[in-house]
Amino acid sequence: MLLGVNIDHIATIRQARGTHYPSVVKAALDAEKAGADSITLHLREDRRHMQDQDLYELKPLLTTKMNLELAPTDEMIKIALDVKPQDVCLVPERREERTTEGGLDIVKNYNSIKDACDRLAAGGIRVSLFIAPNIKHIEKVIMMNVPVIEIHTGHYANLQDKKPRLEELTNIENAVNFSHEAGLIINAGHGLHYNNVKEIVKIKNIEELNIGHSIVAEALFVGWKRAIKDMKKIIMENTPK
Repeated sequence: MLLGVNIDHIATIRQARGTHYPSVVKAALDAEKAGADSITLHLREDRRHMQDQDLYELKPLLTTKMNLELAPTDEMIKIALDVKPQDVCLVPERREERTTEGGLDIVKNYNSIKDACDRLAAGGIRVSLFIAPNIKHIEKVIMMNVPVIEIHTGHYANLQDKKPRLEELTNIENAVNFSHEAGLIINAGHGLHYNNVKEIVKIKNIEELNIGHSIVAEALFVGWKRAIKDMKKIIMENTPK
């Protein structure tokens, strides 16, 4: 199972003071050296962390790939088509949220999301949709001919009691199995940290986990490269053979 390292919160620290440091470019390149299989970043409409310039600086320097998270808006699609990252993951976005709180509503917004996907695919960009582990939504993704989904693990990550956590793990596993049988590539992420990631890693047929906040937090105590290597080790030790 691969590890995509999200560097958004490196930029969050930078934006808190409006400085030029810490460098998101250095963070991304060091993450690759530490074993990251891709670099994930989210360009939000309010530019609360990543800035447009960051995308343009990073794209020619990355040796793995850029996974760019965007809301499916006309402005964001135009930026993606100009930057041309290898992957774009379309995500829902609300200005008042602290972080992405759920998956795209594929059923309600089918036509607008499909149009965004078609435009990105025509530009040579592989498209992923960030969705809840919901079979009805996955069926809509299949209708769109989108190759990749990223399953939102935030609900699982927030649950404290054992029974509902196990129930959500079952939902995720069922969604992964259904998607795999349909030929989709499956990624997962949101809210994963060094303790709760193990159970997700044990689910077969997930190709990549995208993790950021917990790695940035751990890096305060052990260093950036060590934090990434430690997460990578957990993934390698728990991935099904």
